[in-house]
Amino acid sequence: MTVIDLGELRDDPPSPGAPDRPPRAVGRPFRGAVVLLVALVTLAAAAPPDRPAPRRIPGGTGASAFLSGDRMYVARRADREPGREVVAYREGSRRWRTGVPMAGDIVALWEQGGRVLVAGRTGAGAGDSGWETAAFDAGTGALRWRQAGVASPAGDALLLQPEGELPLRRVAVADGRTLWTAPANHHVQFSFGPSGVDRIVLVPGSGETVVLDAASGARLVARDLHPGELPGVRGLQSAGGLLLETRGAGATVQAYELDTLRPRWSAELPLVDYLEWCGALLCAGRQTGGMWALDPATGAIRWTVERWQSVLRADAGRLLVAAGGTGGDHLAVLAAADGRLVADLGDWGVLPQSEIAGRLFLTRPLGGGRQLLAEPSLSGGPPVVRDVLTGTDCTAGTTLLVCRERGGDFLLRRLP
Repeated sequence: MTVIDLGELRDDPPSPGAPDRPPRAVGRPFRGAVVLLVALVTLAAAAPPDRPAPRRIPGGTGASAFLSGDRMYVARRADREPGREVVAYREGSRRWRTGVPMAGDIVALWEQGGRVLVAGRTGAGAGDSGWETAAFDAGTGALRWRQAGVASPAGDALLLQPEGELPLRRVAVADGRTLWTAPANHHVQFSFGPSGVDRIVLVPGSGETVVLDAASGARLVARDLHPGELPGVRGLQSAGGLLLETRGAGATVQAYELDTLRPRWSAELPLVDYLEWCGALLCAGRQTGGMWALDPATGAIRWTVERWQSVLRADAGRLLVAAGGTGGDHLAVLAAADGRLVADLGDWGVLPQSEIAGRLFLTRPLGGGRQLLAEPSLSGGPPVVRDVLTGTDCTAGTTLLVCRERGGDFLLRRLP
């Protein structure tokens, strides 16, 4: 049986078993910036708040908070009946509460097309592996439809990926009706654009790889990438209009045009771990730390660094990078053109985002249950201090920020 590893989208930090990071690179520390940062922290902690105080939102053990624009949703155990419920808040005031059909953890919640989409496990036990997506009216909380599988935004509709032998389907947000289906006997790779999934790659154990348009379901191309070869272990992922295949022990990367599956280039990248779009370049992380920056048109290596291994943001010819993965750790700013170190920012955590279009925030513990909130500057200066937070497990959206209190409730505040 062929095993196909579809890679990962790099949304999660490295696994606990990842190797230790390499020795730190030598760079000039911002001694003056550190002094300024300490002064700003002191002022931020002492100054009276110039915004409304945070609102306390009921949560409880096992509750999860999700942000969407000016709304907050809390998925928690139901107060008066078995199972779980979702409570909607706007401007800190409760708007509605409704029971949800799944008994297990809620793993995703977002608004789209006048609906609140909730995806979670169907069972509460550790052995339950089923998934379900339910849609509620965003104004009233009334249940509109529910279906097996996990949904992903795809333009003005959803892609529903069930488990088992059920086919992949595109469904309407309003009523869940099926718009088109794709065969289930494939591994599925999504390619993401600004509004969600825009391409679907169906990867068989052997034979033709197929690329579909996510909006229409139309077959864009079908091609056997390895005619006459025996099936083997390979990893596939997409980035920047390319389908990238890693073969063997992570030594060779072959790039294809996503919409035609024509070969573009091949590069030898020993122990490559992942590839991701980083500004105008394609960045490839090494399993042992460090990364290469490639020309996406030719695969030529533009530069390499030994320490930094994750790109958090790219803007105006600069890259915000981390030595400890996407969750942060030691951060720096590099010049995208040549990988030159512009600024060593020191140790920071990266605040998780509920909404992709949100600003990027950094945190640093201050002690006493407080943490500093700052916003990185890719100009080369130190992060700009925005606030001092209380609570843990903080998450930012586009306009709101929520942190968990020790007792399980939440503190909701507007972003500075």
